[in-house]
Amino acid sequence: MEVRVGKARIKVVLGDITEQDTEAITNAANDHLWMGTGVAGAIKSKGGETIELEAMKQGPIPIGSAVVTSAGKLPQRYVVHAAVMGQRLEATEDSIRDATRSTILLCEEKRISSVSLPAFGTGVGRFPAARCAEIMVDACIDTLLNTKNISEVRLVLFDKPTYDKFVSTLESRFKRR
Repeated sequence: MEVRVGKARIKVVLGDITEQDTEAITNAANDHLWMGTGVAGAIKSKGGETIELEAMKQGPIPIGSAVVTSAGKLPQRYVVHAAVMGQRLEATEDSIRDATRSTILLCEEKRISSVSLPAFGTGVGRFPAARCAEIMVDACIDTLLNTKNISEVRLVLFDKPTYDKFVSTLESRFKRR
């Protein structure tokens, strides 16, 4: 599933975020930027501990904001660490919306042309996938309308039910236009 927004496209794919051919991938981080399980664990496992060390040197950061590091041994150039949760590991509507926007704006600022994002807060943060899809899709659309350096935002979902929720949300947003 793919749609155009301004100069960019939003693409929803089913797969492993660490295997995407985008310039950057995004870690759904906590505000202290230590990397535990889920997406963070997969990134650290495949990319190496250097990613976490680079990230933690920049933390703590406000919830909803983002920083960028190298991608270590991963094929991408960068990892964006978006603080979706605090130390209690709870995601909220505001933190998901702000982290999505911050990721895109940081990529715009750093001239990173393509970025992959997971479903923020739906793992350890226990946030409902359907509502996450609505928040992230809307934030992507709104933010991409004001960018010029980003060609693609890829929403990468690890399981089919979450993928289906993101596809149906994106389809419904474009039927309304």
